[in-house]
Amino acid sequence: MKPKKYQISKPLIGKEEIEAVKSVLESGKLAQGEKVKEFEDLFADFCSVEHAIAVSSGTTALHIALKAHGIGEGDEVITSPFTFVSTANSILLVGAKPVFADITEDDFNINPDDVLEKITSRTRAIIPVHLYGHPAEMRTIMEIAEDNELIVIEDACQAHGAEYEGKKAGSFATGCFSFYPTKNMTTGEGGMITTNDAKVGELARKLRNHGSTEKYLHEILGYNFRMTDISAAMGIEQLKKLPEFTRIRQENAYYLSKRLCKLEGIVAPSVKDKCSHVFHQYTIRVVHPSVSRDELADALRRKGIETGIYYPMPIYKQPLYRKLGYRDELPMAEKVSKEVLSLPVHPGLVKEDLDYVCDAIEDIFE
Repeated sequence: MKPKKYQISKPLIGKEEIEAVKSVLESGKLAQGEKVKEFEDLFADFCSVEHAIAVSSGTTALHIALKAHGIGEGDEVITSPFTFVSTANSILLVGAKPVFADITEDDFNINPDDVLEKITSRTRAIIPVHLYGHPAEMRTIMEIAEDNELIVIEDACQAHGAEYEGKKAGSFATGCFSFYPTKNMTTGEGGMITTNDAKVGELARKLRNHGSTEKYLHEILGYNFRMTDISAAMGIEQLKKLPEFTRIRQENAYYLSKRLCKLEGIVAPSVKDKCSHVFHQYTIRVVHPSVSRDELADALRRKGIETGIYYPMPIYKQPLYRKLGYRDELPMAEKVSKEVLSLPVHPGLVKEDLDYVCDAIEDIFE
């Protein structure tokens, strides 16, 4: 008998999603249609915004959001260096320049103080990332944006349902979400743009569909970034389950923290006041005097426990960005990239699984 595998992520697909997809397949109407519109309406209600625009991925959501705000050649956009590369790549794709501000140690999100330091005459926008499902410091970021007449685009790709001061991630400005299989809810592949700006919403709809909102009438240069009804049908059912998925993730995270915070050499994730963390990832920092992060990850793997390093280097150290001339040195991003390790926290885990993970870490440290 093979030992149990403890996966770092696991999409939970039930009979409801299977039946919904089957219904779409049997209808013969597979491309962007009624199911996409229904999903958009439900997601807009969930985020308490006026408009939601479904697209093909979280990356295309960011790309279109930047284009819809008119950001392009010669513009600078301030963002985090400690996130998935698509955040910065989306800025490059519209011809603008990513400018990296350092992060804070407690929540791994962009540091508003450093954002202020990085503003120049060319700065047009800020993209805060709600990393791992913990909201960025949105009150301060929105104040900075207002004072400097900047656009804000929230990278909420890991933060479905996260809240800051009672407001959902993606509702402070233009929001971008991903529905990749590892996310807190999935459509297989897919993304969503959320906004209260009617003009941004209208332009985003045109951009995702070859510059058209009316068949065979193309007003601007656009893309084929549409979502299928197959994906939307999955999304509708997943969205219904998201509150329960989130509850279980939070309970799992709090249980892990209760045990791991007692261990010397582990810094458990914190949750800031007035924030609701949805734990897309449960990410510890390994600061043990004699066991490195990589050694712990290897030892856990031998015990059947998957871990993840999100992310092993700041974006500016990626080969692409080195070729583009980036030579940033941001101390906090450098520091935490060597310490972070994500442990399984998904809703498919039960208490016995969590105990196994914690017991394994205790054994390794001892």
